[in-house]
Amino acid sequence: MSLVVEKSLKAIVVKITQEFAPKSHNLIYLAEKSKIELSEKQLEFFGILMKYQLEGRYPGYSPRIPLKKEIEKYLLKTKESPEWLSLKL
Repeated sequence: MSLVVEKSLKAIVVKITQEFAPKSHNLIYLAEKSKIELSEKQLEFFGILMKYQLEGRYPGYSPRIPLKKEIEKYLLKTKESPEWLSLKL
């Protein structure tokens, strides 16, 4: 799901800048490049999401496994993010 958030942010960057999206997986950097306003909570969530997407890209990276309740909260927020970001297109 974090890939969908990343691709959504990149689409906004392309729309705003009229250039190719940066080759970056850093959601906070992409959010800044997209020039959309994010709350501190949204930025914090993107930081959390990035932490867990790194595990898939870099097998040696191993973040703390969250509790089931946290996972469910993160999953819900992750599903909502592309919907919210698509409104910015």
